[in-house]
Amino acid sequence: MFLPRKKYAGNQLAVFRGVGEISSWEMQQIAREVNYSETSFILSDEENPSGFDVRIFTPKEEVPFAGHPTLGTAQVIHDEILQSKTDHVVLNLKVGPIPVTFSPDGYGWMKQIQPEFGPQHRPEILANVLGLDISEIDDRFPIEEVSTGLPFFIVPLKTLAGLKKAVVDKDRYFSLIQNTAAKGILIFCPESHGSGNQVSVRVFVDYYGVPEDPATGSGNGCLAGYLVSHRYFGQDRIDIRSEQGYEIDRPSLLLLKAEKSGSRIDIQVGGKTIFVARGEFI
Repeated sequence: MFLPRKKYAGNQLAVFRGVGEISSWEMQQIAREVNYSETSFILSDEENPSGFDVRIFTPKEEVPFAGHPTLGTAQVIHDEILQSKTDHVVLNLKVGPIPVTFSPDGYGWMKQIQPEFGPQHRPEILANVLGLDISEIDDRFPIEEVSTGLPFFIVPLKTLAGLKKAVVDKDRYFSLIQNTAAKGILIFCPESHGSGNQVSVRVFVDYYGVPEDPATGSGNGCLAGYLVSHRYFGQDRIDIRSEQGYEIDRPSLLLLKAEKSGSRIDIQVGGKTIFVARGEFI
């Protein structure tokens, strides 16, 4: 889970080790049984030359990439398997290798793949999906599909009040995503609950069996790419704090770094994790 660094906040994650003999069907059944936003599976405790092979499942299906499972699983590998002998871990995911580096202050930083920018959408469509008035959407910036391995609609709002007010109309939501690569919706605004944070975020991913996600590293990576691509803060580089999960009583904090140089955008998303339980799944 992400900051605050205390129990019962952030985003839950179950990590299973040494599951190379388990079928994809059984992994999906376990993920459905656990019923967290995601469950990750480390196929072997033995590192291969390119890193550790990992698969990630939501309650409904496997995903090629997800952010908080990447950081949480890397923490398990770092602490439990490698026993902190190195500060660099590579996870081989469906989207490709994702490196995670642990800094002395305890943060894990994952470097995401280059963002891809997809279609833009009319504000009135997303306003209807989100139960908002069109005036609550910040029309200075586009509503756009962005992916760093898992696509999201990025929707800019003007105020925290609008962010809190949003309620997804499921019929309109499922109608919207029938013909789009993006299945998740990330809304954000430049106001925050906590001092020192630059943006507030909410993420809706009912398609994957998660009505609202407490902390979404993949979506926030897409947001980081979007912010520098459109110079949201007036520059090609950001180093900001993004809060999420307050509306569902799972407050989370993610750190976002991104820099645009020519056609390239480098993105890193950081966070902390805490272990809350260990056990055996029979």
